[in-house]
Amino acid sequence: MKGNMEERACALAAYIIENRATVRAAAKKFGVSKSTVHKDLQDRLPQFNRSLYLQVKEVLEVNKAQRHIRGGMATRKKYKGF
Repeated sequence: MKGNMEERACALAAYIIENRATVRAAAKKFGVSKSTVHKDLQDRLPQFNRSLYLQVKEVLEVNKAQRHIRGGMATRKKYKGF
């Protein structure tokens, strides 16, 4: 099981970096929960691949900074009927 978690963490990180994806999108793609994605990326990944962790951390920080904008756009779309 330990090997599988490490492989999954690396695969999740690679997917997020390559696609500039959100945690939600990565969770949906890999069929796991958002909590699992966070646990893999924040707790497990730094222990065995620090450089990959630092790369994925940059993407997640950009996503976090932009999420209020995406949320506002989604609300606008909902009420405008687009």
